[in-house]
Amino acid sequence: MKAHDRLSAAIVAANDAGQTALLPFITAGYPEPRDFIATLKRIAAVSDVVELGIPFSDPMADGMTIQRSSYIALQKGVSLKWIFDQLDSAHGEIDAPLVMMSYLNPLLAFGYEELAERALATGVCGFVVPDLPFEESDEIRAAFGAKGLGLIQLVTPATPDERLKILCAASRGFVYAVTITGITGGSTGLPVDLSDYLDKIASFSKIPVCAGFGIRVAADVAAVGKHAAGAIVGSALVEVLERGDDPAPFLEGLKGS
Repeated sequence: MKAHDRLSAAIVAANDAGQTALLPFITAGYPEPRDFIATLKRIAAVSDVVELGIPFSDPMADGMTIQRSSYIALQKGVSLKWIFDQLDSAHGEIDAPLVMMSYLNPLLAFGYEELAERALATGVCGFVVPDLPFEESDEIRAAFGAKGLGLIQLVTPATPDERLKILCAASRGFVYAVTITGITGGSTGLPVDLSDYLDKIASFSKIPVCAGFGIRVAADVAAVGKHAAGAIVGSALVEVLERGDDPAPFLEGLKGS
């Protein structure tokens, strides 16, 4: 099984069990680098896929919560190499397949070939790169494709239908459906026309569609789960970690159990 197929399989398995797949996001190394692997294990044990945010100095798609966590992680020395080294130290101990969410600069600086090799060796199955236009992604997609890794495409409510079809066809692992036209961490709730939007994406995609941005409580996960395979929860979980609370009960609560 290719690495990106592990992502699809994990999401489908949750659906087959009657659950909306849960894909929590954390900023790697936050709030304390020394706790990273222990926190990751705790979260992975109650999740279907885990998204690791790579700290970056200018996270343009993220709201204040994730911006703050990224800044603090960078101040404490967290880097992409450090994250891979930490994942190496926990080889075989992380239950869920991993996705990395990173802006392009850290990936470009690391080198695409080495990036793909390290990712595959450490259980990372795919990447979300929010500032990489599809038209400029051939080189990184080739490097990932050679190792069976997925470049996960983001779509938004503003994406025209023809482009939506192209992005759904190009995505691997799952399609990331941004629920709002804005940044992460919003507190205004999910849009009222979300169902039509998600249904349209699902009609274009042959792989699971997972929705993110603005998902904070169990009711949001339930609403998304009626029209998408998975729910991505970021800022709300980062806030739990920021408070020093146990993430597992929070994530279990999102499932409605």
